[in-house]
Amino acid sequence: MELPAAITNWFAQRGWRVRGHQRAMLDAAARGRHALLTAPTGAGKTLAGFLPTLAELAADPAEGLHTLYISPLKALAVDVQRNLLTPIAEMGLGIMVETRTGDTPAARKTRQKEVPPHILLTTPESLANLLSSPDAASMMAGVKRVIVDEIHAFGTTKRGDQLSLCLARLQRLAPDLQRVGLSATIADPEAWAGWLAPDADADLVEVVVAQGGADPAIDILVIDDRIPWGGHNGRWAARAVMRRIEAARLAIVFVNTRAVAELVFRDLWAENDHALPIGIHHGSLAPEARRKVEAAMAAGRLRAIVATASLDLGLDWGDVDLVIQMGAPKGASRLLQRTGRANHRMDEASRCLIVPGNRFEYLEALAARDAVEARELDPDGFRPGALDVLAQHVVGCAAAGPFFPDDLYDEVKSAAPYAGLTRSAFASVLGYAATGGYALKAYERYQRLVTQPDGRMRLRSAALARQWRMNSGTIVEAVTMNVVFGTGKPGRGGRKLGQVEEYFVSQLRVGDSFMFAGQVVEVTGFDGGDVHVRLGRGAPKVPSYMGGRMPMTTRLAARVRGLMNDRTRWAEMPPDVREWLAIQSRVSRLPGRDDVLVETFERDGRWYMVVYGFAGAAAHQTLGMLVTQRMERAGLKPMGFVASDYAMAAWSLDPVDDPQPLFDPTVLEDELAEWLAASPFLRRAFREVAIIGGLIERTQPGVHKSGKAMSVSADLIYDVLRRHEPDHLLLTAAWTDARGKLTDVARLAGLLEEAHARMSHVRASHVTPLAVPSLLTIGRERVGDSADATLLIEAEALIAEAMAVD
Repeated sequence: MELPAAITNWFAQRGWRVRGHQRAMLDAAARGRHALLTAPTGAGKTLAGFLPTLAELAADPAEGLHTLYISPLKALAVDVQRNLLTPIAEMGLGIMVETRTGDTPAARKTRQKEVPPHILLTTPESLANLLSSPDAASMMAGVKRVIVDEIHAFGTTKRGDQLSLCLARLQRLAPDLQRVGLSATIADPEAWAGWLAPDADADLVEVVVAQGGADPAIDILVIDDRIPWGGHNGRWAARAVMRRIEAARLAIVFVNTRAVAELVFRDLWAENDHALPIGIHHGSLAPEARRKVEAAMAAGRLRAIVATASLDLGLDWGDVDLVIQMGAPKGASRLLQRTGRANHRMDEASRCLIVPGNRFEYLEALAARDAVEARELDPDGFRPGALDVLAQHVVGCAAAGPFFPDDLYDEVKSAAPYAGLTRSAFASVLGYAATGGYALKAYERYQRLVTQPDGRMRLRSAALARQWRMNSGTIVEAVTMNVVFGTGKPGRGGRKLGQVEEYFVSQLRVGDSFMFAGQVVEVTGFDGGDVHVRLGRGAPKVPSYMGGRMPMTTRLAARVRGLMNDRTRWAEMPPDVREWLAIQSRVSRLPGRDDVLVETFERDGRWYMVVYGFAGAAAHQTLGMLVTQRMERAGLKPMGFVASDYAMAAWSLDPVDDPQPLFDPTVLEDELAEWLAASPFLRRAFREVAIIGGLIERTQPGVHKSGKAMSVSADLIYDVLRRHEPDHLLLTAAWTDARGKLTDVARLAGLLEEAHARMSHVRASHVTPLAVPSLLTIGRERVGDSADATLLIEAEALIAEAMAVD
């Protein structure tokens, strides 16, 4: 495909040339091929995806929707629009570009259906809503290309399932549609080509790999040759981090959760001696607040911004010259992605500073840096498509118009996650979508689809289509309440700052203070779904958020083990980390590369067992539940446990003389089923799949259900199905989710197998150096976070004991 003069002249005026991967994308488009581009940050990846569209529209600026761009983030869609409009204007092209997300005003959405832009930038949720419209067939018939940016953020999630089903529907509406995927951090391009392709046929996709690019420069912050024993998130180094911000033009300070974002922002502000402008950005802030921060950042009015994953994908902030990762990155791909936000140019090194929170996190940071240098990215765990997502999609298809079940089955199977879907499984989904299932079909509210005389299925009423659009989507956040700042009195309006979870608000009273949007606010009253606030003072609480915790990847965990066992690498570590590892190897032993170290020891009348599994917090949490359950049956009187990404520590009144039976993998499935059935995990998972599957509605016209109301509804339905239809589609889906997302059963099973086959049990004479972080966590939970003096005394005694060499 030849570029029109307007585009070649634009490149020439900037002294640029079309890079090899950009040319390859043009050639693939000219041959009618789908394409997957993997390119380092700053390589002009997004431009490469759009170049064929710009060339085609420059040659033939026909009316109608030409290209869809799918982003995992609303902010990314807005950012791409801003970065597309400038070159389009400079090229003198009459191309209309607009965004469509949940934040887009209703009037603009209506106009976009009537007069669609040439290029529409959207998200999977908004695309699904568009495709549920009866006008979708005519609006999408002329679409030539769909660009999926940051494709790695989709493929292994329910959002990816939803997007893949939408791509299948688009392909049916526009048979000549070309699919384009873009990413900087995929480990297996061929596997991703299969996910992107129609019918999962990777041969239909041209894989383009960009060459060149400067290697990132990643440093690890060490102050006075020391790394803390415990804690996490790197908050101990706030002053040193602020000094790095002062030396940078613009820094992004990444954290791993929204709660930590508020804490780190407060810490940095306390050390901000020069009153530099600093912002905060996370998904719970109001859209207006996020856009304000993004605009200030783009205009150069900020020196730093504290952010979660809400900013770590694709955003092109050209003046950012430093990324700071607070706490361990949890994966090489994530570290590379975040590092790429700095110096967003291919030929300049992106700079990143990792601030480890403790000694294990130091090892993890070093391992992640090694992996990035070796270009060893984290593999992606593809899995079959979720049935609750498919059920939602089926109803959305019916909202667009009647369908023949066999036609829809063929269409669904062309989506890679559902390529293995059997006809009987699809029939079960159809039955559930139509009636709610055997146990619920007597209730009219669950009757959604009916079969016409010609065999097609349709919605029972138009009102169901409106309800579906109000409740569709696969992201199930905990129920939230609005934080409203203003008059200080309910019922008198005010400015919405964002949202906090209802569970957190239930613990607040008028006069309480909490951190939000980077400031201390005081509760002045409650009004329905709003919590009214004014500026506050004192020691604030920090909102807690369900989810958001990122586990350490399996490949990174293996590298951490390797570092501990490679003494040639110890020389580059801080002296106190070297001493920590050296004394551990003398008083006990170090975890091996492929075994599981289990230490037992007595302290203060209690017996401790510490298991170094390196399997991630979720797997260790489940391990703790199962092991203490087995200890109870063995009469060992367990008292509790704590879990981290690196270890699980349990304590009891009687000693564990032989830990081997506690790790028997043969009864895992039965015990897990028993434990999950009695735990809140399965009910929580059911609530989520029931919302996604449309059994429970989050929103009705003029009404937003409270979290308590939805939980009560979910629990009632759950109990009915358990009694009368235990093999119900949504119970099966909930079990699958609980095993995977909540308990990480795959890694747990691997850990048990490894422990049973290759356990190294050390009966230590006292607490060991590696066990100190776990015991510090136990002390913090027992004493309470406010008892700092008591904790300090206990910690000093614990460390002295651990570092004593017999």
